[in-house]
Amino acid sequence: MPIETVTIINKLGLHARAAALFASTAARYSSNINVGLNGKSVDAKSVMSLMLLAANQGTEITLEVEGRDQEEAMGAIIALINDRFNEDE
Repeated sequence: MPIETVTIINKLGLHARAAALFASTAARYSSNINVGLNGKSVDAKSVMSLMLLAANQGTEITLEVEGRDQEEAMGAIIALINDRFNEDE
């Protein structure tokens, strides 16, 4: 199971639109995808769970992906985060 630590770099952090985009990206994959922060782990396919993490800009989150398409899923989510959820800042 791949585990990666990624920093949220967009200005507004994991707000509603970013969380929705994160969850919809995760939902495209059959793998189980979890996001960890401060000892709490949530399902990446749940918008509300992602928002409850309150991950602001500069926050490091841990991605854990397990399943048949785990490498592809991990790559897509990391790319989304590194692209600032398609936001300018």
